[in-house]
Amino acid sequence: MKNISFQFIKSAVFAEDYPPMDLPEIAIVGRSNAGKSSLINCLAGNKIAKVSGTPGKTRLLNFFRKGEKYTLVDMPGYGFAARSNEEVGQWQKMIEDYFQYRQGLLGMILVMDIRRNWSPEEEMMKKFVNSRNRPLLIALTKSDKLSRNEIIKSVNAIRKQSGIFAVFPISSLKRTGYEEMEDHFFKDWMDAR
Repeated sequence: MKNISFQFIKSAVFAEDYPPMDLPEIAIVGRSNAGKSSLINCLAGNKIAKVSGTPGKTRLLNFFRKGEKYTLVDMPGYGFAARSNEEVGQWQKMIEDYFQYRQGLLGMILVMDIRRNWSPEEEMMKKFVNSRNRPLLIALTKSDKLSRNEIIKSVNAIRKQSGIFAVFPISSLKRTGYEEMEDHFFKDWMDAR
């Protein structure tokens, strides 16, 4: 899998602008500063997604293709306080439209900073994905900031709080956890189709 190239396809807001759906898709969602772009770059093996110093920069759906295997869809981050009610409404509509029109969506990766607790926003995303009968896994980023014991405690806490067992601590700095996470969605999501 490592040698399969990733490429940016396009950005879109409206369903009519989405690229053709010729591969299964995996959506990535999380807070604006959770590390979604770093996660995509680690899966790609190069800097294909822009890592912004300003949280909340992504306002579009960004489509990235991994060879003939799957497409990652980077969704705008949520929970950034500077956004207006109008922007929050636009974000919700964009996400709902995507789920409605993309029948080949396999599942969603919910990206969280490992130092955070499960919040109402994460619970809302979990319920939203569950209502669409799609699986969800949690990627806990920045695991290099914690000791091994702290990582185990955080993973167990998130599993308990979320009710989701598929929780993967990852680190873009050490490049750890990505293969295990990718193996999971290949075996549990793709092979099970």
